[in-house]
Amino acid sequence: MEFNFADVHETICAAVPEREQLVCGKRRFTYAQMGERSRRLANLLLDSGIGAHRERGELANHESGQDTVGLYLYNGPEYLDGMYGCFKARAASFNVNYRYVEDELVYVLADADARGLIYHARFAPRVSAIREKLPRLDLLLQVADDSGNELIPGALDYDMALAAASSELGDCGASGDDLYILYTGGTTGMPKGVLWRSHDVFLACMGGRAPGRNDLQSLAELIERSSEGSPSTILLGPPLMHGSSQWCASHAITRGDRLVMTDDPTRFDASDALAVIERERVGRILTVGDAFAKPLIEALRGGSYDCSSLQMFLSGGAPLSVESKRALIELIPDVMILDGFGSSETGNQGANIASKTLGVSTGQFDPSPDAKVVTESMDALLAPESREVGWIAMSGEIPLGYLGDPEKSARTFPTIDGVRYAVPGDRARYTDEGRIEVLGRDSVTINSGGEKIFAEEVEAAIKGHSAIFDVVVAGRASDRWGQEVVAIVQICQGSEVEETDLLKVAGARIARYKLPKAFVFVEAIRRSPSGKADYRWAKEIAEEAGRS
Repeated sequence: MEFNFADVHETICAAVPEREQLVCGKRRFTYAQMGERSRRLANLLLDSGIGAHRERGELANHESGQDTVGLYLYNGPEYLDGMYGCFKARAASFNVNYRYVEDELVYVLADADARGLIYHARFAPRVSAIREKLPRLDLLLQVADDSGNELIPGALDYDMALAAASSELGDCGASGDDLYILYTGGTTGMPKGVLWRSHDVFLACMGGRAPGRNDLQSLAELIERSSEGSPSTILLGPPLMHGSSQWCASHAITRGDRLVMTDDPTRFDASDALAVIERERVGRILTVGDAFAKPLIEALRGGSYDCSSLQMFLSGGAPLSVESKRALIELIPDVMILDGFGSSETGNQGANIASKTLGVSTGQFDPSPDAKVVTESMDALLAPESREVGWIAMSGEIPLGYLGDPEKSARTFPTIDGVRYAVPGDRARYTDEGRIEVLGRDSVTINSGGEKIFAEEVEAAIKGHSAIFDVVVAGRASDRWGQEVVAIVQICQGSEVEETDLLKVAGARIARYKLPKAFVFVEAIRRSPSGKADYRWAKEIAEEAGRS
């Protein structure tokens, strides 16, 4: 059958109505309550004329026939309301980075042709300032918070609007063709809206395909799976505006598990997260690379937390270093670390599993069945015995394309030997063991002296020094090399390090030509709230240091 998220959510909420679905600080919500909240939002959207207007069969892959609603929110029940409420109204929600300044906010809302926006009151001044630039933005729903900002003219109070809407929802006509839209982070270029069919993304990365099991075949099977055994508890570290957090949340909900969020949704605080793990007996935590792992390791070493319930440490969106994995296993001996690899355009492409019995490694992944490496010209698959550097690609259930961009859609989703692939731009090659080694995004590759150097590979090598808290690598112009490698480095508090020591440690892991020609030491590395490196910022820092 073709799955859609409206039916999936309603089915789960009816199957386990009294089970807790969500814990946000002192607020707790059952599956029945979350189902009702999303139905009320769906009715509010439909009453405002927001929904579906053209079916998929009438549209090109880069087009949408559904109205869109931006989610400009911190983590909380309203984010899940927005996602599932839109599905139940046959509208399409999309993620909005809450760090955007006014011009960035205007860009993404206009690019998505947003008809509605759900936002926390903290962002009301920014929304008010751009409102006149977005004549298509009809519905504003303001979520009260502790900012003290008043309701802006024309906006509706979120809780009051939901309370006034009907909690009954008939057959909305939801389809497996209905869109799931995920905007890319925009750390290397302008954000783009990735268009997935609901059925495809559900199977690829949102709960429709369990590890070691076949795809779900029916809603009855979904009920059986969600009702069996005791529910797990999962802590979402990154914000829901990040794709891996949405995917993890959907996985949990389709199993009838319990989602937990940190007490302070405005930032990731390691002590806050560890206190929640202890209080709620969390079994799994989702993080994004060393940006989350390093603070957690420091807090564990400096405090006393009961993490005995924690069975799995999940990371997606950025790789975990070997040093962080070793430290986590030392501090939580029975934990299993699952370092996942994927992108907005592919879903999950591979995993690297570490534990005290399996050992640790990084950068190399056991590929999912549909993950391949294709040639640089994107016209053939590379054989697993090849060691040639190509592009990592994904077939099977993949997105339709990018919203409003037929040219980029054609480039990113080529057809090779009659099979359609997603090739978002990550360089990769096969290893001798049949794994895939991911070298990094081509858009942040540095061409120095005719050699291609992958920023993430250099970063991983520098992180081998115990004094390094975080590092981002960028290229800057060089008269001699064309481009030269510059490492922007944040050292651990109370530590000192010489550049020669960093070169020595990195030189044991990567070739000499890849080593940084310069280091820039900063108080903090700029990353998105989801933990992804801001390479545009890093390039600016590198270039500025070169001029001084």
